[in-house]
Amino acid sequence: MFDIKAIRENPKFFDNAWARRGIPPQSAALLEMDSELRTKQTELQECQSRRNEASKAIGIAKSKGEDASGAIQEVGELKEKMSILEEEVRELSEKLNAALSRIDNVPGADVPDGESEDDNKEIRKWGELPAFDFEPKQHFDIGESLGQMDFDGAAKMSGARFVILRGDLAKLERALAAFMLDMHTNEYGYEEVSVPLLVRDQALYGTSQLPKFEEDLFKTTTDHYLIPTGEVPLTNMVRETIVEEEKLPIRLTCLSSCYRSEAGSAGRDTRGMIRLHQFQKVEMVSITTPEQSDEELERMTGIAEQVLKRLGLPYRAVMLCTGDMGFAAHKTYDLEVWLPGQNMYREISSCSNTGDFQARRMKARCRPKSDKKTRFVHTLNGSGLAVGRTLVAVLENYQQADGSVVIPDVLKPYMGGQEVINPS
Repeated sequence: MFDIKAIRENPKFFDNAWARRGIPPQSAALLEMDSELRTKQTELQECQSRRNEASKAIGIAKSKGEDASGAIQEVGELKEKMSILEEEVRELSEKLNAALSRIDNVPGADVPDGESEDDNKEIRKWGELPAFDFEPKQHFDIGESLGQMDFDGAAKMSGARFVILRGDLAKLERALAAFMLDMHTNEYGYEEVSVPLLVRDQALYGTSQLPKFEEDLFKTTTDHYLIPTGEVPLTNMVRETIVEEEKLPIRLTCLSSCYRSEAGSAGRDTRGMIRLHQFQKVEMVSITTPEQSDEELERMTGIAEQVLKRLGLPYRAVMLCTGDMGFAAHKTYDLEVWLPGQNMYREISSCSNTGDFQARRMKARCRPKSDKKTRFVHTLNGSGLAVGRTLVAVLENYQQADGSVVIPDVLKPYMGGQEVINPS
């Protein structure tokens, strides 16, 4: 969300920034709506002022016993005109806000220009790719051979893009989530939060899923939405608040189920756990001052990388180009884990700095010590990690020729000392 005053003061900056994301110039149309709105607001204010003067004139005339019928008629006409103007101002304001709410955030100066994921910039790689003396399988073949991953059974009760995990795989999923949460809270200062999985539209508007991406969401008959990510409830914890700056950064984490319709994913990843309607994710959210957010993004990304390192999963970090970034992002790093079964890197975490883009929508502000003036906070979010995709990566990277899967060392305490997952 943008401040129309900022666009008014520097339209060229915004048009150039949007052009980097492949968005045609927007400032002229926005400023035309803004001009029309301000004209109506001025006209309304003039009517209010004139009505006040006429009302005073009525009082004076009556106190002197003079005829006030002319002033009374004028007040009546002004009230009617004001009612029309108030409705016009409301409609124009909603129209302008709706237009502003659908325009992508401006990219950071160091974000590479590009049109698609092919133009993303690789920042670094970590880990040696595993070598196998057999043809590595994909995770769904491994899980089904273990007898602990059931897509057909899930489809009977829920349809496509759902899965049932049983036995050791269900335990492994729980172990992964617990390991991630323990690391974030015990070592990196994140506060664990248990969040609602159902939210109202204003929460999704605040974190930019609405109104533009409603088709990706599951909506209930009570006008609640199932959350697509823990980012939504965590970030909205500072909605309509003023935080003292000495308390920043605020770092929050949660494990939640996430629900996505995958409206634009027809034909993509139709087998397996890569793209499900329901999945588990450990989310990280940071609320910072504007000066802290760049450094916080590097820190957050590094923490997500640390999860992968401790699990011994090879990955690469990429900076997303302007054409591949999410709607609300100012700058984004993706972590892509190596999947031997697919012989390629796949996204497992996305860490973004949204600047004040979400904060403006949520009216989330901070205030320096001993200063009455407030300013918008910066918000950041990152996967730390997507639990299902991490389970996929563990299965594929730790698979054995006999169909078993070795459990990574850091997870063994969470698995009761178990070292290998064998077929049921």
